[in-house]
Amino acid sequence: MVAEKRSDNIDPDIGTYSKKVTGRELNLPEEINTRLRTLVDLLHDKGIINKKEYESRVAMHLHEFSKATAFEQLDEEL
Repeated sequence: MVAEKRSDNIDPDIGTYSKKVTGRELNLPEEINTRLRTLVDLLHDKGIINKKEYESRVAMHLHEFSKATAFEQLDEEL
């Protein structure tokens, strides 16, 4: 089944459909974080992923990325 294209409400920054928000407008990182959190919850509820394992892997990858960028900064300083 092909999704209906509605170019009038596609957010050009993230390429997805965007609805009007009644509170303050979210910045892009906040919106992406909310969308990702919702997706993870949905996948967990449907039994597709294990949320605890996902969170553990995310923490591990964030730690690795943080260490790598710290080493790059130290290398640049030397």
